[in-house]
Amino acid sequence: MATPTAKPFHSKMDQGMAMKDEEKLYKRDGTFYSTIMTPPENLDAAKDMEAREDDVFVVAYPKCGFNWMVGIVKKIMSASAGITAPDRPPIIEFYSPEVVAQSPSRRFLGTHFHPDNIPVSFNTKKTKMLVVFRNPKDTVVSYYHFMNNNPVLPKAESWDKFFSDFMSGDVAWGSYFDHALAWEKRMDDPGVLVLTYEELKENLPEGIKKVADFFGFPLTEEQLTTIAKETTFSSMQEKSKNSLGNFGKVFFRKGEVGDWKNHFSEAQSKQMDEEFQKKLAGTKLGAQLKYDIYCK
Repeated sequence: MATPTAKPFHSKMDQGMAMKDEEKLYKRDGTFYSTIMTPPENLDAAKDMEAREDDVFVVAYPKCGFNWMVGIVKKIMSASAGITAPDRPPIIEFYSPEVVAQSPSRRFLGTHFHPDNIPVSFNTKKTKMLVVFRNPKDTVVSYYHFMNNNPVLPKAESWDKFFSDFMSGDVAWGSYFDHALAWEKRMDDPGVLVLTYEELKENLPEGIKKVADFFGFPLTEEQLTTIAKETTFSSMQEKSKNSLGNFGKVFFRKGEVGDWKNHFSEAQSKQMDEEFQKKLAGTKLGAQLKYDIYCK
């Protein structure tokens, strides 16, 4: 079987353009998934997916910086070990286990799955997991625009409606806060590294070094400097125009911290503050997100 490329991914985008919005999501065990990208047979098969101990595995709730991190990790793997990852999105639920199994080690994989839904073998094999989070206010704004610009997902009816759905967890891949609370329980696991979008914006070279060290990819100072220059958000955004064409703007929109201020009403901001206080205040992940700095 040939290695998957971006071509079938683009064909799925085209498929979405021909599909009615109400057909683009389905609910499984209380969580919405993309009919096109994550059909039921993929979820069924994922349960038996075989992880490898040396897999490079990135986990993120949607719109928390996953695609940015994908670009960073690819550069690290190439510079340090000469490994060229496939062009296809590495999200395991987008593919059958056969497609994932065919890739040679070290495989670069990722997921938007809730931790409880990650295939069991990733835990039994003690596969290292890099988890990326972003402050919830910017996440919901990015997700809203993603819904309206990604043809495989239904268009959001309005900002107010989407905000309400996000807060109740009625969006694809489920509740942000449910994901956050589940990962909070694993913050002390040496096989889990949590980085935030905001940390990458604050000090990209430091974030790159943490990722490289975590997965055991040694980098020289020169390599680290080069990767940092090539993986700024603006650089990735520019390159996506060539690699993804018209879909580049879908995955790399603004990349700003604080864009939520252009969308939230005072009442919505207060509601999110209260939810954060109730769910994540006083936790290690809550502290790492620097909510008082980025969301007030």
